[in-house]
Amino acid sequence: MLTIGQLAKQAEVGVETIRFYEREGLLAEPDRTASGYRQYPPEAVERVKFLRRAQWLGFTLRDAKGLLELRDDPDADRADIHARATEKLADIDARIADLQAMRAELARVLTSCDGTGPAAGCPILAAIGTRGEST
Repeated sequence: MLTIGQLAKQAEVGVETIRFYEREGLLAEPDRTASGYRQYPPEAVERVKFLRRAQWLGFTLRDAKGLLELRDDPDADRADIHARATEKLADIDARIADLQAMRAELARVLTSCDGTGPAAGCPILAAIGTRGEST
């Protein structure tokens, strides 16, 4: 059994992350010793690492919880997992496209200003103010 500090260290997260995961129902609240210390099973390390890796891959905590539920469900089908990962990939691709468009527009606007002179009348500010939201 692991204390919260040991779990956090082995999972390479902070203690507050462990507490947050408990509050959000992502990690079962552990049994406590007679003196009130949390005692986590060793498999909690893998679960926390799974949650962190899923987040790194772009999944929300809600998504990660759903993936864990599928993983723990003996009747779950790989097609469900595949569909969720495919949807996340499409979402990431859309965000990349948005970022590329933002970058291109900002690069275009930057060419209109040489960076000298007073802020008043700056072509970058003018472009931002007149363009509004272009999405």
